[in-house]
Amino acid sequence: MHDHAPASGGIRGGGNRRLLATSLAITSVVFVVQVVGAILSGSLALLADAVHMLADAAALIIALIASAVAARPANDRRTFGYRRAEVFGALANGILLIGLSAWVAVEAILRLLNGESEVKGGLMLTVAIVGLVANAIAMWLLSAAQRTSINVRGAYLEVMGDLIGSVAVIVAAIVILTTGWLPADAIASLLIAAMIIPRAIGLLREVISVLVEGTPAGVEVGDIRRHILETPGVVAVHDVHVWQLTRGMPVFTAHVIVADGAMTDGRAEEILTSLQSCLAEHFDVAHSTFQLETAGHTEHDDATHA
Repeated sequence: MHDHAPASGGIRGGGNRRLLATSLAITSVVFVVQVVGAILSGSLALLADAVHMLADAAALIIALIASAVAARPANDRRTFGYRRAEVFGALANGILLIGLSAWVAVEAILRLLNGESEVKGGLMLTVAIVGLVANAIAMWLLSAAQRTSINVRGAYLEVMGDLIGSVAVIVAAIVILTTGWLPADAIASLLIAAMIIPRAIGLLREVISVLVEGTPAGVEVGDIRRHILETPGVVAVHDVHVWQLTRGMPVFTAHVIVADGAMTDGRAEEILTSLQSCLAEHFDVAHSTFQLETAGHTEHDDATHA
């Protein structure tokens, strides 16, 4: 995972962790404001937007965890460090989002079927505008850093999604104030829930892929194997494994059979350097482990490896 500090000056020129923490503070305050506003105004759309804001807060927390754990050293009990903390945080986030979004959707449908309760459009509009402004500020804070950090980029996209949700609430509030058509609140709630659920499902799919040590999205094992076989001195490759500790941190291992004499004439070190450089440059795999073998070495872990 690449996490470089942005080059811009001013408040946006701080470290990525500082920018994420500032955005999280803004998001958390507005989340509370939206929940209170939803209760006082009777707006389900505001509550749905608060759930969306909760998703942003969770994404920012995960991004902060990812930045923090990257600085923690590995030890004898956590030989890869604490990278998986991000994955478990994302798992909890995905489950929570699906549960809350499903509740919002059911409540919206019930309101449409049974008739809308009173919604205070003026208060709903005011709180929605506060959410819109807060999201715009958070996006502005993250705009420079998201160009250089995949970690911040994810948080930036989350905030952008919530800004769209705030726009939906504002439109619904204006409809209620100008026409008195209360179902607009429930319809806006359904639209926001529809934006959240696919994102939460996608997040859970990614988490499950990491936990079962599946091949990272966009990585083609066949392409990696081809690059390895094109390396001078390599005869064959087997027992190939590619997985990731967390998003953006792939790990690779393989057994590589080298040409006769390579292990004794000094070429082994050159071959190993070439293989590791190849994976780092072409596939962005910084952590790779190769076991070099001679043609007479026939040990395999089992028959299920690639």
